[in-house]
Amino acid sequence: MDKITILVILMLVKYGLFGQTLDAEIKALENQIEELELRQKGLADQVETVKLSRIHRDLEAVGLPSDNYVKHSALFLEYAEAYEQAKWVAHILTPDVITGTAYRSNDFREDPLVTTGTAVEKDYFLKTPKGDGEFEYDGFGFDRGHLAPSADFRWSKKALSESYFYSNMSPQRPGFNRESWAELEGSMRGYIQDHPTTQLYIVTGPVLKEGLPKVERATNNLAIPEMYFKVILDLKGGKAIGFLMPNQKTTYPLISFAKTIDEVEEVTGLNFFSKIKNEEEIEKSLDKIHWFPETKKGDVEPIYPPSLPSGHFNTVQAKQHAKANKEITVCGTVVSTRYSRSGNLWFNLDKKFPNQIFSFFISKKDLANFSFDPEAEFKGQVVAVKGKVRPSDNAVMMKVLREENIELFKR
Repeated sequence: MDKITILVILMLVKYGLFGQTLDAEIKALENQIEELELRQKGLADQVETVKLSRIHRDLEAVGLPSDNYVKHSALFLEYAEAYEQAKWVAHILTPDVITGTAYRSNDFREDPLVTTGTAVEKDYFLKTPKGDGEFEYDGFGFDRGHLAPSADFRWSKKALSESYFYSNMSPQRPGFNRESWAELEGSMRGYIQDHPTTQLYIVTGPVLKEGLPKVERATNNLAIPEMYFKVILDLKGGKAIGFLMPNQKTTYPLISFAKTIDEVEEVTGLNFFSKIKNEEEIEKSLDKIHWFPETKKGDVEPIYPPSLPSGHFNTVQAKQHAKANKEITVCGTVVSTRYSRSGNLWFNLDKKFPNQIFSFFISKKDLANFSFDPEAEFKGQVVAVKGKVRPSDNAVMMKVLREENIELFKR
């Protein structure tokens, strides 16, 4: 064998073995990555377990409405068998919700920890197979409304899934569940966005009482609540707020339903947050500006309808008359005014632009009909304005022709 042949053989052996060494090194590194990923997942599971244990500790530390409750991973509840829904559900909204990536699981199911049994799917609708894996749904007119919202648990797949137990559901009218109720839930998550170092203690439930109507076609005696409550505590900030909301579609702003904790306790008969310091002071106070910072801009609540005389409506009710094509009298507070480019004078009642709900204007030519300066006269005042209401984007508007169509309103 000549020298050249020997050299070629040696080079093949050398680089062949070197190639095998590289392959082995790659495989070893890949194995290390897999081990790290498994370790990372194990540590993440441990962190979640500790966080869930902390939620249990913190919920019990503030004081729950009773001692007769079921414990799930991230929520506690007391079940009211006579009404086939929870009497109350308690959970904590933590800053983890900001970065959570778990989303709706829709795995509705009975709660195995409620020994008396819970509501079931057939209490809300019938599902009939159509073939090819499809179904025909026959609803009973109510949503399976979450008491503790699933989105509050999107940092934990386990906790989020457990929010779909029927023990956490209540029959809510669609216009309520999908709009004002969802807005309230979202506003609390927004609060956490603005206060990322705090957590909110929340207790939610239906206002249960004898004589409530039942869902007619439900398998069980599923009661239809007329009203729902939610109480929220920012323990770190020493602030609390409650809500009482009717189970119906409403166009009133959330602030209209805000109550003190004491007021909610009086209606529900429940005792919330009984173990916290300064309980009496916190539960009797209500700082609306803290929870609704937009009120700093000068917005006010619509006038309470029962306080208005016959034939007078607040700014929210005005929207219901937008297509009636008849004159009505609308009452509210002038929170802002402005002149348009064309010289018309505009007034916003109760809410400023761009969140206005009712506006009226006096055209440039009709301003001559006024013996006084309407802007100076009415700015910041509660007024009663008469005219025909017309729709305008998400709000409603009215054109005022003469000074006798607007006057100061005394309550």
